[in-house]
Amino acid sequence: MKLDLLKRQWLDIVFEGRNKSYGAYDLRIKDGNTNLRAFFIGAVIFSIAVATPKIAEFISAATEDDSATIDTKIKTVKMPPKEEKPKEELPPPPPPPPKVDQVKFVKPVVAKTEEITEEPPKIEEIKDKNLGKEDIKGDPNAIPTVEDPGNGPVSQVVEEDNNIYNSAGIEVKPEFPGGIAKFYNFIKNNYQAPDEPGLKGQVFVSFVVEKDGSLTDIKVLRDIGYGTGKEAERVLRKSPKWTPAEQNGKRVRCSYQIPIKIETPEE
Repeated sequence: MKLDLLKRQWLDIVFEGRNKSYGAYDLRIKDGNTNLRAFFIGAVIFSIAVATPKIAEFISAATEDDSATIDTKIKTVKMPPKEEKPKEELPPPPPPPPKVDQVKFVKPVVAKTEEITEEPPKIEEIKDKNLGKEDIKGDPNAIPTVEDPGNGPVSQVVEEDNNIYNSAGIEVKPEFPGGIAKFYNFIKNNYQAPDEPGLKGQVFVSFVVEKDGSLTDIKVLRDIGYGTGKEAERVLRKSPKWTPAEQNGKRVRCSYQIPIKIETPEE
């Protein structure tokens, strides 16, 4: 039996009884296709290598032709002269201001001593006198008279400042004798808390410190009930007099606000 090496019969004989899934058998089966593919790829690469100089020469020639074409297309064009715009006419100058009559300055002339007929009065002579437009001589024989009282100028009545100022913007704030700590100590010694165990809170009160230092217009702004506000009013009415506030060097009325802390023991 003759074998044709160009056909695949010899592969079956060589690999008979062997594992055909082995890589060598698969390579032999595909050997023809692989060689053919390699041939075509090599031919393409060879053709490109041979044709590359020709392609480069063709591209350079085309570039030279384009540059030559561009050179022939560029022409010098003479631009028309610019049109000169007419100069804007300037507005006419404003008219000169109207002439104002002027009086020529004349130098004063000093009179001669012999031409002065009357000497001017001295300062000592007119210091205590009422000068008028002309000389008026009084009657030396006139009887002196005294006007009735009440015909003089009306005296100005100074109005008393009763405005209530805020302690936040007053020049001199009102102050309790000894300071605010002494005032709270006074409240602590005189305030009687209600018989309510575990009561905690603050009572806010406002009042006006009068010009004489007394407290008026006492108001309870907020309390915690159980008569805490009424008790605060009672204690403030017993307060000693304060040092009043001052504005522009004068005593004035001034509003003041304080909180009173209340806390009773637990059961």
